[in-house]
Amino acid sequence: MASPSVENRTDAPASNGVRVRIAPSPTGDPHVGTAYIALFNYAFARKEGGTFLLRIEDTDRSRSRAASEEAILRALRWIGLSWDEGPDVGGRFGPYRQSERAAIYRQHTETLIERGRAYRCFCTPERLDNLRAKQRAEKAKPGYDGHCRDIDPAEAKRRAASGEPHTVRLATPSEGSTVFVDRLRGEVDIANSQIDDQVLLKSDGFPTYHLANVVDDRLMEISHVIRAEEWISSTPKHVMLYDAFGWDPPVWIHMPLLRNPDKSKISKRKYPVSIDYYRDAGILPHALLNFLAIMGWSFGGDREKFTLEEMIDVFSWDRVSLGGPVFDPGKLRWLNEKYLHDLSDQELVDALLSWRLGREHLLRIAPLMRQRMKRLDEFIPATEYFFSGDLDYSSVADKLKIGDVAKKDVSKAILTLIERYEAMPAWTAENLEQTSRAYCEETGYKTKHVFMLLRLLVTGRKASPPLFDTMAVVGKDLTRRRLRLGAQFIASHRGPAS
Repeated sequence: MASPSVENRTDAPASNGVRVRIAPSPTGDPHVGTAYIALFNYAFARKEGGTFLLRIEDTDRSRSRAASEEAILRALRWIGLSWDEGPDVGGRFGPYRQSERAAIYRQHTETLIERGRAYRCFCTPERLDNLRAKQRAEKAKPGYDGHCRDIDPAEAKRRAASGEPHTVRLATPSEGSTVFVDRLRGEVDIANSQIDDQVLLKSDGFPTYHLANVVDDRLMEISHVIRAEEWISSTPKHVMLYDAFGWDPPVWIHMPLLRNPDKSKISKRKYPVSIDYYRDAGILPHALLNFLAIMGWSFGGDREKFTLEEMIDVFSWDRVSLGGPVFDPGKLRWLNEKYLHDLSDQELVDALLSWRLGREHLLRIAPLMRQRMKRLDEFIPATEYFFSGDLDYSSVADKLKIGDVAKKDVSKAILTLIERYEAMPAWTAENLEQTSRAYCEETGYKTKHVFMLLRLLVTGRKASPPLFDTMAVVGKDLTRRRLRLGAQFIASHRGPAS
């Protein structure tokens, strides 16, 4: 694509040094995929003597949470990664939260409209819903039909000034193709007919991922965009934006996706994907980091155990394999065992104390157990489930039920509750109880049956401290893991038909 010239440009990169970034969205738990991509950005930056920055992509105001941002930063630090610039450490290219950069995106959107590379769209949500329904019915290619593209720009500007709700869309070419070079894959050619006029600026004045991503990468002088391969299909839109602004694009590097053993994309429904789960389950941070490093990348020879510093010393993109790396928890446990066996006695004690045998976690358990003990030696056997990972439900299999509800419906109820818990604003005993009671009222299930089922699945016992206080202390990730495994156990367990 030809790039139009931009005169007196003041936003051109000031240096040719390596600058890379990780840009998570604070809309959920800290994901192992985020750590995986962050690791390769970090290793490359350190190998080249460059800069690694962290940017928070929080323009989805309905889903972004400050607590999620805090959790992501905490998890990345726990695993052993740090950044040179970011919302918590500052830097000369801030602010590093996209929600604080709205005026920048609006200014750049106006530039695109003035150049005829973007246009205002006044289509209502109802029209767009009807368009999608019609395309599904006709089995046509989904995408925007360009309804507002030919509105006279002066008329569109007048309508916008009058307060009429609108978005701004990228004016994409309908013919030809967009070509870019990926460092790992070579030349990638995608037909423009596969790309519709994407929304750049939403009706609330906030940008979509595509606009904010390109503008921020340019203004923050990002030299290499290293991200997961799922973004390859979006890259032509970004190439078009760079062209529309008259900017040179960065180097594109799309890492292979983490896969389940069946080659499907990893998801929480098969294996835990939260970094916090692996922390709480007793995985050492350097073992997890090492495990992520061997996902699609080879140290050399048959060596699989190495430090982050050793990885940086030999780092090269030529060592990346594009075959989908398999995220195998068994391999992670094997690697973690190797690290555990290498610890000195003092290091092992320190690791235990920084895990769940530390003062902070014990202070959460103590109030629940104080009135339930007669001697200190009762504490360990009475609280085992606060420290363990997965539980064995075979001894309570006949009790895992909700009255006379069929097993498949009991399993479904648990999975539904997990979804309700995941939607809670915070993992607290109050929220857990409120959500659980609301579900029982909605379904007609008796609380005594549902609550006992939850107790058995979370603790493996019929008696425990107050249920929801216990779930709060066990924690979000281990609780969800146990409930999910419990649902699978109930669905597959061969017991009396119900």
